[in-house]
Amino acid sequence: MNSYLARTLVILLFFIAAACSLPRQNQAPKPEDHLQPKSPPAPDEKPRLPQEDKTVAPVEPASQPPPSPEPRLEPERNQAQNPEFLLNEARESFRHSQDFWGKGDLKNAIAALDQAYRLILQLDPRGDEDLAHQKEKIRLTVCKRMLEIYATQQTSAEGLQKAIPLVWNRYVEREINLFKSGEKKFFVEAHKRSGRYRPMILTALERAGLPKELSWLPLIESGFRADALSSARALGIWQFIPSTGYKFGLKRDRWLDERMDAQKSTQAAIAYLRELHNIFGDWCTVLAAYNCGEVRVLEVIRTQKINYLDNFWDLFEKLPQETARYVPRFIAALLIISDPGRFGIDLEEPHSLLSFEPVRISKQMLLKDVAESLEVSLESIEALNPELRLKITPAEAYDLKVPRGKGDLLLSKLDEIPVARFSEKRYAFHRVQSGETLTQLAGRYHTSVKMIMEINNIKEKDFLRVGQKLKIPAGGAAAGKEIETETEIVSTRNSEPLRHRVKKGDSLRNIAQHYNANLDELMRLNHLKSTQLRSDQELLIPPGK
Repeated sequence: MNSYLARTLVILLFFIAAACSLPRQNQAPKPEDHLQPKSPPAPDEKPRLPQEDKTVAPVEPASQPPPSPEPRLEPERNQAQNPEFLLNEARESFRHSQDFWGKGDLKNAIAALDQAYRLILQLDPRGDEDLAHQKEKIRLTVCKRMLEIYATQQTSAEGLQKAIPLVWNRYVEREINLFKSGEKKFFVEAHKRSGRYRPMILTALERAGLPKELSWLPLIESGFRADALSSARALGIWQFIPSTGYKFGLKRDRWLDERMDAQKSTQAAIAYLRELHNIFGDWCTVLAAYNCGEVRVLEVIRTQKINYLDNFWDLFEKLPQETARYVPRFIAALLIISDPGRFGIDLEEPHSLLSFEPVRISKQMLLKDVAESLEVSLESIEALNPELRLKITPAEAYDLKVPRGKGDLLLSKLDEIPVARFSEKRYAFHRVQSGETLTQLAGRYHTSVKMIMEINNIKEKDFLRVGQKLKIPAGGAAAGKEIETETEIVSTRNSEPLRHRVKKGDSLRNIAQHYNANLDELMRLNHLKSTQLRSDQELLIPPGK
């Protein structure tokens, strides 16, 4: 019995061991088994198939593990739509672009910018103003960087980022044809005038590290005319409007308008161009912004929701018409100047650089009196000091420019030059009626025919038109007529005092300052015991010394 049990136990242990050695095909896979990488068979090794065990019923092979459960992927989709995630990814792509660009890899730099822009377009602020602002800020940054990278790929006059791309297209060709035909005289004359200022401009640009080609910008801006005034009130060789001129330090008051000062306006233009280059990065866009303002150019870029204008000429087509001509006009000018014979234009030798020396003065003088004293032409003094609006030196200290070598002579004759004073004259206005003559009008207004003719620039004594408006010196018969007060600048060489009629708002201190007179002397001359004035009171003004 014991031997029988022993044999039975041995047989059971044998079958248990055999069962344990069979392949575990029926065992359920662990959840992570499908994530484990499977080592590929060796190149010369055939895949090993499991041996078929005829003593065991065949079992269907286990199916491939199912794909990852849907809940596992859902968080990733939500993250990809998360605004903060998109912003961070866009910023990261922009940083990659910076790195590629710094290494000279423009292809990957552009690809990274493309990726940043695509991410930004996916971002939906959904009413969040701060988020919308961040989106626009990154989008504009990407746009401007793309323009800058594009500019480095252009054919240039000199260098890469610091040069003006010379592009030949139908827009540039159209401007060349205009310069060759209807505007040929303007181009030749402007080129001649350039000699007065361009050497100074070139030196300033070189010191600032800006492209030398910009020295020709005043040719298309103003024709190198210091007194050029546009319909938009832009003035000077660099055509500053008052607000932009003020922003860059150009003074404008009763006496001066430094937009017409070639040296000071050149420094202001350099500061403005440098600021625009910091904004846009390429010179074509900078020039467009110089013409119509950076706000207008940024607005054009901002309104493009799909295409971010990576080519300046895409942007160019969306700019105002005047600006749309500006950049190709400038490129056309550069091409002609570089080879005028090729375009059939004969450029004459430019004028000489204006040579002068400044003299610090603190006396108001008419420029014509200064010219007479120095025995030079009035035109030469005015050309050196175009910023003097009234052709008179200011009331405060001023550096008057005189021809080189004439500085000491001016200082020696300064006391002999008369002081410029302001004399106020009052006029009545008369509308000519049928049958009226100059003689009748002169008698009615207690003046002379000659005076009326001179004031109104009338050449023939009896030439009057019905309805013509005449300006007549106001006399006793001017009551009830329209009266206007005009200020006339005169030079006083004698001791005769001037006269001033007090108007509403006048104060004695302001009048003294206006005439550069001593307040105590003004009160003493008019026997005033206080500074109180009454309207229409007539004051004597001390003569200049």
